[in-house]
Amino acid sequence: MARYTADSKEKVRDAVDMLDLVSTRTELKKSGGSSYMGRCPFHEERSGSLSVETAKKVYHCFGCGASGDCFRFVEELEGLDFKGAMEWLAARYNVELELEDEDPAAARRRQERERLLELLERTATFYSRYLWESKEARRAREYLAERGLGEEVLRTYRVGYSPKAWDTVLMASRKAGFSNRECYDAGLAKRAQGEGRIYDAFRGRVMFPLCDRRGRVLGFGARTLSSQDGPKYLNSNDNAVFHKGQHLYGADLARSAAARAGEVILCEGYTDVLALHQAGLTNTVGQMGTALTPDQVGELSRLAPTVHMALDADEAGQNAMLKAATVARGRGVTLRVVQLPGGQDPADVVAASAQDMRDRVAASLPFVAFRVRRALDGGDLSDAEGKDAVIDELRPVFAELPPGVLREELLQTVAERLDVKPSLVSGWLAAPAPAPASAGRPGRPAPRPEPAAPAFGDPGPPAGPAGRGAPGPARGRGPVRAGLDAAVQSERAFLAAVVALPQSGTTELERLDLDVAFTSPLHRRAAQHLLAHPGEPTTGIDPEDQELAALAAELAVRAGELGASGAILEAEARKVELAMVDRLIAQSRARGTGGVADLARRRQELQAAQHRALERAMAETAKPD
Repeated sequence: MARYTADSKEKVRDAVDMLDLVSTRTELKKSGGSSYMGRCPFHEERSGSLSVETAKKVYHCFGCGASGDCFRFVEELEGLDFKGAMEWLAARYNVELELEDEDPAAARRRQERERLLELLERTATFYSRYLWESKEARRAREYLAERGLGEEVLRTYRVGYSPKAWDTVLMASRKAGFSNRECYDAGLAKRAQGEGRIYDAFRGRVMFPLCDRRGRVLGFGARTLSSQDGPKYLNSNDNAVFHKGQHLYGADLARSAAARAGEVILCEGYTDVLALHQAGLTNTVGQMGTALTPDQVGELSRLAPTVHMALDADEAGQNAMLKAATVARGRGVTLRVVQLPGGQDPADVVAASAQDMRDRVAASLPFVAFRVRRALDGGDLSDAEGKDAVIDELRPVFAELPPGVLREELLQTVAERLDVKPSLVSGWLAAPAPAPASAGRPGRPAPRPEPAAPAFGDPGPPAGPAGRGAPGPARGRGPVRAGLDAAVQSERAFLAAVVALPQSGTTELERLDLDVAFTSPLHRRAAQHLLAHPGEPTTGIDPEDQELAALAAELAVRAGELGASGAILEAEARKVELAMVDRLIAQSRARGTGGVADLARRRQELQAAQHRALERAMAETAKPD
């Protein structure tokens, strides 16, 4: 993959207007100097806890802990990787990016791909215009209106219509300078069997552009309006730019809402997505009619940590949710199930009542509760054998469910439905699974267990800020980060003071044994970085090191709030040293190695020095009478 030069990155950073960029997502008010405050776009809040340093082009939220520079801001809110964020910013601020030297073959492949993307974009524009301007598309407009879809949402998703003629797109593409081969490679043309002739792949169908997270058209989904015209739905074949199992329909339009809400809604069909978007549920995506793939689960996890599955209420939809949970296992997403009325899809529910659909999403079930209800609803509870079969089916579900209120509530539900005591149910579910019988009970087939699926979608280990696949409090969606312990808070305050006063701060850092003074490995790395880049905390950081980049941005913001004060720097430095000495005293006593008296004297000296520094700091900030 082609890489941009380091100089390009710095040109983009220099060009970014941080106040303009952040103001596209939240209202900012000046709080002093180049500092601004506003409500955080990464989590819901009433009071503004987002601080933005426009000169340093960094931000930090004191509520959820989201931190970063201009690139990270776009990565998180636009759902892009670093390269995509750089391209997004370059386009917004008119910066021409320069590629590093690439081999001729790679350059040719990149140029060919760019040509195909241009062709697909032109075709999507043509289809959309044809839907609204041609007489031929009247029936398509009527169908979409019958589905309750308004013009605004149809234009938002660039829905279109393909002419019935055999070569309309092909001829228009030739006229625009594209070859037959490019039309074929882009999935817009097919070759007649046994002949060399090619023709338009989509004819007389409602067209749904299929885009990547950046909104680039990669292919199309196409719905027929007549049962005489082949399959109800056709999709672009996998080709050089489109791979159906790697993308989610509407992810480009849902990503911002999903990032803010910390939740994404998953539907099956294109019109389901449009209907929910029109109902105000703009964090909705579609799985494009396929069984959920690992790549699509990865896309979901990048959109939000919680996925509400609003799949059809029929047997196929129920089984699809079980399979989705199996694929999602260990992928960092928590699955919930939106309960729909029997025989209805999400678009049907919205057509009857948009508020009802919103309420159903808000009341979605944890996936484990869905599994328990499904087993109970599908089991034969009229006799003992049927009840035992349900217990057998639920045993692996409860095996993965930790102790807690939810487990007790579900145990109570099972006990009530089976009409037995909860204590008995608890014991049966905890017992080992019986050996499989050689045959089912007389008169009925042996029960066929469902595929194993995790109780909660198995979110796996908590996400950390180490990289794109494991975002930190940032991905910022909703949860407020846990409080830092006292030692970590003290170390972070000291590092912020170092950033605020780089020259004196460097001297203070050089006095310390960083491996002993800092309890946090991240803080040790940050201290080493500040020694190498005094006064420039956000420069020289590897783009892949999101953990250090986020902390550097936070320190820059905190330093701006703090101001340059030698007394505060000294007080924070002595506080870190005091904590270090306290740890050494505790270790010496535990090991019986001696030296406690010397350490105690050093502690007294540090306490006195900290007290004097605090008095100076208070005098500096005191207002004159």
